[in-house]
Amino acid sequence: MTLELGGIHHLTAVTADAPRNLKFYTQTLGMRLIKKTVNQDDTSAYHLFYGDGVASPGADLTFFDFNTLRETRGNHTVGRTGLRVDSQETLQWWKEHLEANQVSTSGIKERFGHVSLDFEDFEGQRFRLVVDDKNTVIPWAKSPVPTDKQIIGLGPITLSVPTLEPTDAMLTRVMNMRQVRHYPARERNGEVFVYEMGPGGPAAELHVSVDPSLPRARPGAGGVHHVAFRTPDQQSLREWIDRVNSFGIRSSGEVERFYFTSLYFREPNGILFEIATDVPGFAADEPMESLGETLSLPPFLEPHRAQIEAGLQPLD
Repeated sequence: MTLELGGIHHLTAVTADAPRNLKFYTQTLGMRLIKKTVNQDDTSAYHLFYGDGVASPGADLTFFDFNTLRETRGNHTVGRTGLRVDSQETLQWWKEHLEANQVSTSGIKERFGHVSLDFEDFEGQRFRLVVDDKNTVIPWAKSPVPTDKQIIGLGPITLSVPTLEPTDAMLTRVMNMRQVRHYPARERNGEVFVYEMGPGGPAAELHVSVDPSLPRARPGAGGVHHVAFRTPDQQSLREWIDRVNSFGIRSSGEVERFYFTSLYFREPNGILFEIATDVPGFAADEPMESLGETLSLPPFLEPHRAQIEAGLQPLD
């Protein structure tokens, strides 16, 4: 039986203004803060997780809070993040809602197989709202966005690379994705190639934008740190570890993140990939009804809580 990924698990981006980030994603985008924790590799930085009403895998948009300059755009990074909504009528609602909140938007039209709407946050983080009529939102009752207009989850994610072949080999030969279609890129030179994993559809698509004329991106606020893909449990993750190792790819090996277990490695154009388990999830250390209301720390950081809290800025 072929080992397959289940879709997008989460995407981790970078902000240099955690309080404003929290306000934008919970108030303007209406997402639920499902976990307020710290970067486990740099506990001076928040790691904020936003999601749907029950913190579903595949709905997690997360941010590291780093004191950094803005990203310089280019290749070798994630260029745009998809967010799914249920209909074209909902896209029109979002266009009006975003513009009422002083967020510029594109027109609504078909882009690379999906009717969509583009916008950016206050730091230039690039998003594309896309129609997903196969899945329904699990709403957050306290969201300022109406229940039927809330974001379902992530996907598709767009990578920006200078050459297709090395990335294609990683996606198809190692990660068992399927190249299903391609389009001329409309905003600039080059093409966009669409890959599916597992069940397919916008929740399980990766788009690869190929343009050799772009410079190398410089990481920073408004940029993306990594994209993560879904696997059900630790057993399947260990199968992925064995598979990645069998190709001689340098990786992290198994990394315990407490809310999920992960494997990290880079595709040949340098973009950081993660494969993460759906379990145990974000209710592992706090009740579902109060997710994100206090600072959560995994057990190995709990003895250092006082020191960690002292080093964090208030989010209010």
